[in-house]
Amino acid sequence: MPDVFIILFAFMVLVLIASYLIPAGTYERSTQGGLTQVDTESFRFIDAAPLNAMDLFTAMHNGLVNASTLVFLILIVGGVLKVIESTGAISAGIYKLLRLAKGRQNVLILIFCTTFATLASVGVGANLAIAFIPIGLFLARSMKLDPVVGVAIIFLGSYAGFGAGVFDPTVTVTGQTIAELPLFSGVLYRAAIFVVFLAITAAYICRYARLVKQDPAASVMGAAAFEGIALDGQPEQNAPFTRTHKWVLALFVFGFGFFLFGAFNHGWGIPQLSATFIMMGIATALIARISPNTFIQRLMSGAREVLYGALVVGVAAAVIVLLRQAQLIDTLVHAVATSLDGHGKIVAMEFLYLFNLVFNGLITSGTGQAAIVMPIMVPIGDMLEVTRQATFITFKLGDAVTNIITPLSGTLMACLAIARVSYVEWFKFVWPLVLLWIVTGGLFVAVAVAIDIGPF
Repeated sequence: MPDVFIILFAFMVLVLIASYLIPAGTYERSTQGGLTQVDTESFRFIDAAPLNAMDLFTAMHNGLVNASTLVFLILIVGGVLKVIESTGAISAGIYKLLRLAKGRQNVLILIFCTTFATLASVGVGANLAIAFIPIGLFLARSMKLDPVVGVAIIFLGSYAGFGAGVFDPTVTVTGQTIAELPLFSGVLYRAAIFVVFLAITAAYICRYARLVKQDPAASVMGAAAFEGIALDGQPEQNAPFTRTHKWVLALFVFGFGFFLFGAFNHGWGIPQLSATFIMMGIATALIARISPNTFIQRLMSGAREVLYGALVVGVAAAVIVLLRQAQLIDTLVHAVATSLDGHGKIVAMEFLYLFNLVFNGLITSGTGQAAIVMPIMVPIGDMLEVTRQATFITFKLGDAVTNIITPLSGTLMACLAIARVSYVEWFKFVWPLVLLWIVTGGLFVAVAVAIDIGPF
């Protein structure tokens, strides 16, 4: 399958071609209450502005410049989270939970799903699930279950939390910034999404685990699922949960609380969020007695790990740069809004939700997808008289669901490779859950539109 950068470049080429075929158009815009609003009755066609080859390549630079605030935020967050992870606080905390559960199957599944959902919802990216798959396999084997359960409690738990993105400092911040919403606004509604998605996911895994426990032949991998899977190098289960680990995790929680206080009371934005993470990183280094040079090395290591995703944001923004330069965005918005006219707000937003589900199958980077989709969805939502928060929720839910089944997801394929679970086996296991997530997401979209959910 083509790399996401190749897919994005293909989109850029399509925009270049479209600039010669699709008429340019524009809406009149005005600022009302701090939001840029589109005058829905003002659309008109204008002289075409076809692109050339130089426009195609300069758009990459301009896209990175336009998205620089988000790019730097992602690099800083990735670096600081690497510093926190390197202290062992996250893995030690997980093993502490493992010991407290004392082998109770459903309790263990719920604890692990909740733990990784919580981590993903506060920005410890779902990609981190890859590193913890061996722990999931160890747990599944200890309960005499198959590797699918080992992958599911880590990977699906992470994406249940990612779908809500309660305090996600990357995708949620990207989408809300483009929608001109206060950062992390709508937190109570996303918390409800978090609880429902987590409950559905945990119940689904528990049901499957019960069937496999009763009859190993019920496994999608067959009765001998664990044969040939070596867990050498498994992290030590008895790793102590030290006072340092407790302080590091407490600092992480305090740091988020500190930023949220500033965001809701003083209008803090991305620069202050970046600053908060930098302060958390330095404080973590002091607590864990990490030397300055080692701190920088780990910070840079974490930044390197998320560099790919950060650059995806910039290149995705290049697509929007070209669409704006060719003045095609408003033409596309007008065409979509016209096609949705007469369907009613809820039905129209459900169509946008389904569109985003399909689009996410191609662009699995949440931040990259936000950079492309949100500038188009926001004016459509405005024309439908849907609140910006409801439009963002429609994007966020559409961004999450197909990540757990698309073979274009590098995280999914890496997790399956570690566990030696084939994609066909995973598909057989997960497709009913995907349908449940799609329906549940659609209901949350409908409710958000129906209640005119506000910015807070």
